Amino acid sequence: MAFAKKSSFFLLLASLAMIQTSMAGDPDILTDFIVPPNSPPPDGNFFTFTGMRSLVSAPIPPTFKVVKATLDQFPALNGQSVSYAVLIYPAGSVNPVHTHPRSAELLFLAQGSLEVGFVDTTNKLYTQKLQPGDIFVFPKGLLHFQYNADAKAPALAISAFGSANAGTVSLPNTLFNSTIDDSVLALSFKTDVATIQKLKAGLKG
Repeated sequence: MAFAKKSSFFLLLASLAMIQTSMAGDPDILTDFIVPPNSPPPDGNFFTFTGMRSLVSAPIPPTFKVVKATLDQFPALNGQSVSYAVLIYPAGSVNPVHTHPRSAELLFLAQGSLEVGFVDTTNKLYTQKLQPGDIFVFPKGLLHFQYNADAKAPALAISAFGSANAGTVSLPNTLFNSTIDDSVLALSFKTDVATIQKLKAGLKG
């Protein structure tokens, strides 16, 4: 009797897990792949993204740079629940605090070192210093950052996402480059309007 109850309990847990999995990520598709309307029949070119070629011999950029292979840049990803990004961090640069509302991020550090972290829903900060070859996961929807603290050497990372369009919400841009009233921001941050205006000016500079 106890075994039957345990089996039923585990079956219920497994069912809930499968339901949760089916709700996660992008919607399932009913075909092998999706071709944009009015497009010619696909060939190998349709399934190839060449946008990363420019990175192979390019110099290190002066500021943080990300090159994406998402649904916008690579239509063959539609319905495939995957996307990619290459992130380049010049010495002393940061990928500002942001979130991806539709996917977790799996970051692989290929070169240099990075200080990374995220904040969970209880406001707890998790940080780590990564070395080449390390992988770090940023859970779906949570605020996170990456920082190259090395004053001399650049860093390069590759990120994979479980969505063709993970989305990126940058906190500095969303808050201070939006049309949210300065008074609302000042009250939210317990400061004054002049400080908010200085922050906005700094982001535009």
